[in-house]
Amino acid sequence: MKQLPWLQPERVAALESALAERILVIDGAMGTMIQRHRLEEADYRGERFAEGFDSRLPAQAHDHGPRCGHDLKGNNDLLLLSKPEVISQVHAEYLDAGADLVETNTFNATAISQADYHLQHLVYELNKEGARVARACCDAAEARTPDKPRFVIGVLGPTSRTASISPDVNDPGFRNTSFDALRETYREAIEGLVDGGANLLMVETIFDTLNAKAALFAIEEVFEARGGRLPVMISGTITDASGRTLSGQTAEAFYASISHGRPLSVGLNCALGAKDLRPHVETLARIAEGYVSAHPNAGLPNAFAEYDETPEEMAATLKEFAESGLLNFVGGCCGTTPDHIRAIAEAVAGITPRRLPRTLEEAA
Repeated sequence: MKQLPWLQPERVAALESALAERILVIDGAMGTMIQRHRLEEADYRGERFAEGFDSRLPAQAHDHGPRCGHDLKGNNDLLLLSKPEVISQVHAEYLDAGADLVETNTFNATAISQADYHLQHLVYELNKEGARVARACCDAAEARTPDKPRFVIGVLGPTSRTASISPDVNDPGFRNTSFDALRETYREAIEGLVDGGANLLMVETIFDTLNAKAALFAIEEVFEARGGRLPVMISGTITDASGRTLSGQTAEAFYASISHGRPLSVGLNCALGAKDLRPHVETLARIAEGYVSAHPNAGLPNAFAEYDETPEEMAATLKEFAESGLLNFVGGCCGTTPDHIRAIAEAVAGITPRRLPRTLEEAA
């Protein structure tokens, strides 16, 4: 099947050139850095959401009444509208630490996730602003170092629902979402990410492969409608020592399920630390026709839900991944900071990236 042309051919050419030369570094955790700001309810609300709802909505369009304020603390995606300087600062710190790619602050910018705050109407706006803010930070970094292009990864998170698993142990046939519902909210998010200037899209932290398939279907719908495409990254998550995703797949089965999307890269992130993730990344490195990514947690969470793995420890482990020829992209997930990313970037510098078993053109 003939592929659509690139929407951003010059950016794709720069990305492919960089991938041929070195292992590219993805940024680290957004939530970990936001927590350092110790933001309160008022910070999340800002002026527009001061009463706990969107003041720009006309009263007749607000189905909860004119004074139905909701707690918004914890809605990190909303900070793109209420406190964007916090998000810009996090992106800038990761870029300064050596990141080649930054992920948009849109992990929960879907109608399903925003419904928890009664803000599902913001999906397009949040995603567009997330990409715009990240792109502005990348442009500023590129202006300082013109020989090192920076790229924006438009993030599509997994949502809090599963299309293939029942949340009710007493009713295994029950589902709290559907393929079509996921496809619709993902499509709205994708439109915003593309319009905001994302250079790539990443379906990440996939624990339910059916959710990911809905996202990939929506991506293809958007690309077809626009007559062009962006590179797509896919990153699953192994949930425990069983070596499987929540929906029961090994890394090899997961790859078989999503490879039809012809991703630029496939990889794993979250849930486990680098050491525990290694055998599964090795599996992907052996079978993947495209590039391979890994952005693990800073170890496993302790009793206080904190992450203890130091930048030096994590960098040493991921350096071994790189020296073993497993990586094209590397970064950090939960618990990682700019210090982790700086150490990782230094550790993999100069190491030859994993070579593709065949070119992406042949794989397509």
